[in-house]
Amino acid sequence: MRIKIKKKYEISENLTTPQTIYKHRRQILKTMGILGLGGALDLFNPLNAKDINKQVHTQTIDIKNTPYPYTTNPNYSQTPITPYAKASTYNNFYEFGLQKDDPYHRAKVLQTSPWSVVIDGEVHQEITISLEDILKKFPLQERIYHLRCVEAWSMNIPWIGFELGSLLALSRPKGNAKFVLFQTAVQEQMPAVKNPALGGYIKFPYQEGLRLDEAMCPLTLLAVGMYGKELPPQNGAPLRLVVPWKYGFKSIKSIVRITLVETMPTSTWMRLDPSEYGFYANVNPQVAHPRWSQAKERFMGEGFGFSYIPTQMFNGYSEVVGRLYAKMDLKKNF
Repeated sequence: MRIKIKKKYEISENLTTPQTIYKHRRQILKTMGILGLGGALDLFNPLNAKDINKQVHTQTIDIKNTPYPYTTNPNYSQTPITPYAKASTYNNFYEFGLQKDDPYHRAKVLQTSPWSVVIDGEVHQEITISLEDILKKFPLQERIYHLRCVEAWSMNIPWIGFELGSLLALSRPKGNAKFVLFQTAVQEQMPAVKNPALGGYIKFPYQEGLRLDEAMCPLTLLAVGMYGKELPPQNGAPLRLVVPWKYGFKSIKSIVRITLVETMPTSTWMRLDPSEYGFYANVNPQVAHPRWSQAKERFMGEGFGFSYIPTQMFNGYSEVVGRLYAKMDLKKNF
């Protein structure tokens, strides 16, 4: 079914202001050891943590009343920070409704404990791992990423999590594994599961996918918290994906299954409208959405207003991820 939701904003061509919130990323690349390197990323050897994780201090995050330490990584920072009140009340989570504040008002029914994630498919070792074991196994860090929604709004959010690649490595992907399919939890108390009209008759479970090298990229994060707090239900508790160079709908929430596959999977939005929502969904100001420009975005910062700013290629992370798409037609593979 084709979902059409009327947007309350259209970016006017005369509302251009200078881009001020992005920092130059060459220092990030130096610490990641990427500048000057040729060849492909070794998929199953994520970049050494000591090269990229130069933390400055340690804090703790309480997840179900259990404190877990996390460190702040200064190499990943954006300013100004979007206020928590906005980031936690203005988002998309269609299992709880179509309006931006529906998840905030309705997601409290999400049951996040106990929680386990299954990793299966083209792997040498299928795994079912609990959230508690995940938190014990993988050190957490805070990274401030720029989030760009396909609807042309954006935020700067301090996520707390760990690199997806470290979790995938536990399953030892087979040589024919080329893509990763993610699946969101389906719980009978979710409003749009009980009443499909509330979610625009989207078929659940919600699914998303990445190419394996994208999933293994050091920027790709599995988040368990934000703003120094446990991840709230409306933002995808207890475990969500964060892929900062792609439009926000790729960062699937409340993950329960990760399946490695040989062929490109069909994600939820591809199934709903493949002409508007492609598999890659890389942020690209040169490729318009069929119904609006992607050249500018509405940044949500402090106060009641917002700023229109130019959108950057790959959301500003080009020097890290641009080589993943060096030989691709990005208009065809949108």
